[in-house]
Amino acid sequence: MAYDGIVVHAILAELKNKVLGGKLAKISQPEPDQILLTIKNGGENHRLLLSASAALPFVCLTQENYPAPATAPAFCMMLRKHIANGRITDIRQYGLERILILEIEHLNEMGDLCRKLLITEIMGKHSNIIFCDDEETILDSIKRISAGTSSVREVLPGRKWFVPEEIKKADPLTATEEDVANRLRGLPQPLFKAVYTVFSGISPLSANELCHRAGLADNTSCAALSEVELTHFSSVFYSLMRDISEDRFDICVYEDGERPVDFSAIDLSMYPSQAVKHCSSISDVCMDFFEARSRYNAISSKSSDLRKLISRLIARTANKIELLEKQKRDTEDREKYKLRGELLMAYGYGIEPGAKTATLVDYYTDKEVTFPLDPELSAIDNAKKYYDKYTKARRMYEMSEEQLGIATSELEHLQSIEAELLIARDENDLSFIRQEMQEFGYIKKSAAKGAKKLKQAPPYHYVTEDGYDIYVGRNNYQNDELTFKFADGGDMWFHAKNMPGSHVIVKAGGRELPDHVYEAAGSLAAFYSKGREADKVEIDYIQRKHVKRTPGGAPGFVIYHTNYSLMARPDISSLREVK
Repeated sequence: MAYDGIVVHAILAELKNKVLGGKLAKISQPEPDQILLTIKNGGENHRLLLSASAALPFVCLTQENYPAPATAPAFCMMLRKHIANGRITDIRQYGLERILILEIEHLNEMGDLCRKLLITEIMGKHSNIIFCDDEETILDSIKRISAGTSSVREVLPGRKWFVPEEIKKADPLTATEEDVANRLRGLPQPLFKAVYTVFSGISPLSANELCHRAGLADNTSCAALSEVELTHFSSVFYSLMRDISEDRFDICVYEDGERPVDFSAIDLSMYPSQAVKHCSSISDVCMDFFEARSRYNAISSKSSDLRKLISRLIARTANKIELLEKQKRDTEDREKYKLRGELLMAYGYGIEPGAKTATLVDYYTDKEVTFPLDPELSAIDNAKKYYDKYTKARRMYEMSEEQLGIATSELEHLQSIEAELLIARDENDLSFIRQEMQEFGYIKKSAAKGAKKLKQAPPYHYVTEDGYDIYVGRNNYQNDELTFKFADGGDMWFHAKNMPGSHVIVKAGGRELPDHVYEAAGSLAAFYSKGREADKVEIDYIQRKHVKRTPGGAPGFVIYHTNYSLMARPDISSLREVK
């Protein structure tokens, strides 16, 4: 994620355009580390969300009206006391640092015009929202920081607000090309690291993008750059900073499939163009990105117990299979015991009592076979002993073979559930995964009576540019329903080869599918499979009518023959999902 000084500058430009001069109509504190300002300006209401969350600190406009607690926290009450109905007279950024300052004019209790500062510092776990008077004396903050907590700076009422020298870096907006070259020349660090270490407000993502634009490897040491390369890089750097100073932004999001990975206020030319989505509002991008990331983190958190359990069950089942295979190998020589018993029964009369070995002709191969005997037993009893060993080994083999088949099917089922967890989007998906695990005995069923019946969400639905509908199953139950109840016999069925994954159905409607539809369906089958992180995945496809349920198998497990195959990239960024 790249909520750096460049993004803050883009936010600043948007705020100046929409809320500068606006009146604070409402102030609330929906979360302990968030402030929501409702600003009326030009006949419109805008909501400005300030977040000092250690996990996701940001400032941006939002459409959401987050509910406030019944009792307002003390910091919120102080803001209401001082700046309620105040007017935003200035919005500025501290250099290119992730520090945004709102200057607010208001009338005090005596009717005099006063000025206050609401400062949002976006600094990871040190993020804060600080309320100051016009002389930058701290009145209060959403997080109070004492000397015992930080030796760098106290953030307490009565203290002066300042930016510690320890975090100050060179301001890239005021640097000339010569300044850039001089500051980077001879540094031992890789170029991209030196850029964000020396200059304020530049993230590793933006530093990598600068290296890409200059045609230089980001891991090249600054000291190894020639003067020509250093001059060229400085020119690219200065050109970008000039665009930022003049509020020329190219707001975009880089998505890996459906998961947003990075966003920026500058064009991310280092990523494939089809994976980068360009947008008009930096606030909209931030909110979409943070909400998607929050959902992803929430699902990861809620599914952690299931993922740990599945991993444990998979490891245990794999160990069981390994033991059964060893047990099966140990019985591979069982036939020799049967042969020895047969030879002793046929020729044992010629063996002297007390003999320790027997050498007899194998009537199957006409070769002599020598094997040990128990000298205290007769030839007939030795034969019975060998028959007993054969019977025991045969039973062990048959049992191992049967148990190995059960364990292998169980492992495949567990791996398919593990793949379901990879594509789960919400609590409803997790509920169906838990239900499946309960029904197959992997976890205990709930003892609660009258439990509410789960309602399955519809399958993922994508549409190609020319109108072909493609559906993707969310879990094994839906895979089974999608293939055998929803799809027609003439529809096309896709699945990742030899690995767990979703069933993908293309509604053919009696038409011959164009090549690009096969490619799209293949990409979806690859993305919604265990191979989604691979560069390419082999995909099987066949008409639905040739796909059959696996007899006695778990839901979603099928068999098919004479299929076709294609190689597909698990990249679905160019496909449109219908929601």
